[in-house]
Amino acid sequence: MTAPLLSVDGLDVFYGGIQAARAVSLSVAEGELVSLVGANGAGKTTVLNAICGLVRPRRGSVRFAGEEISRRRPSEIVRRGIVQVPEGRQILAQMTVLENLELGGYQRRDRAALRREINAMLERFPALAPRRDLPAGTLSGGEQQMLALARGLLAQPKLLLLDEPSMGLAPRIVAALFDLLTEVHAEGRTVLLVEQNAFRALQVCDRAYVMETGCIVLEGRGAALMRDPRIVAAYLGGSAVAANGERGDDEAGNAGSGAPG
Repeated sequence: MTAPLLSVDGLDVFYGGIQAARAVSLSVAEGELVSLVGANGAGKTTVLNAICGLVRPRRGSVRFAGEEISRRRPSEIVRRGIVQVPEGRQILAQMTVLENLELGGYQRRDRAALRREINAMLERFPALAPRRDLPAGTLSGGEQQMLALARGLLAQPKLLLLDEPSMGLAPRIVAALFDLLTEVHAEGRTVLLVEQNAFRALQVCDRAYVMETGCIVLEGRGAALMRDPRIVAAYLGGSAVAANGERGDDEAGNAGSGAPG
C-alpha cells in the first residue's frame, strides 16, 4: 500500500494550559481532496497550523512525503511544498492584485513560466483581470478569496491547505468557489480543506474527518458521512441553510477587509 503524502499521528497541541488538539490522527493521499469539518472552535485551524509549523505540537508526529516535519520551521515546510491559504484570506490590501499574485511565486525561479501562469490565473478568475492594477483591498470578500486561492496555486503546492474558504461569503460566491475546488481536485491537486460548511465540504471531498472539541470523532467517505444521521443532525441542517439562503459579505455589498469571522 502506498504511504500517504501527509500523515498526522497522535497530535496534541496546547496554547498555554489550554489543549486545542487532542490525539489527532489523519492522512491525505496524493491526489486526494480531504475535508476536516466541525464547528467553530473545534480545533481545525490548530491542526493546519501545526502541519505548517506555525504552532509546535507537544506530542505526536507530522510526516510529509515520508519526512518528519513537526519540528521544521514554516519556511522550510513551504519549500517542501505545503502551502496554506489562511482563514480570512490575508491578502496584502495595499498591494495590487497583480503584486499579490506575483508574491505567490516568490520562491520560483522560472519567471517566464510564472508570468504565463499568472495570465492563466487571471483568465481562470475573470473578476480579477480588470482589477489587476488596483489595490487588493478594494476587492469584495469573494474576490479576495479568489485572489488568495490563485496566489496559493501559483506557489505550485504539493499539498494545498485551505482554511475556511467560504467564511462570510454569499451563497452564489460559495457555489462558484466550490466549483473551482472541484476543478482543482480534478487536475490532480492534493488538498486538505478545513470548513464549517459541512454540506459543501462533504459534497466535494473524497474523504472527511469530523472534529469536535479538539478530537477527531468520525471519519469516512464524504458521500457516506452525508448520510450519517449524526452528521445530518449536528451539521447538515445548518450548513444546508447556509449554502442555500444566508447572505454573505458580497451579497450585503461589503468590500470587506477579509478578517475572519
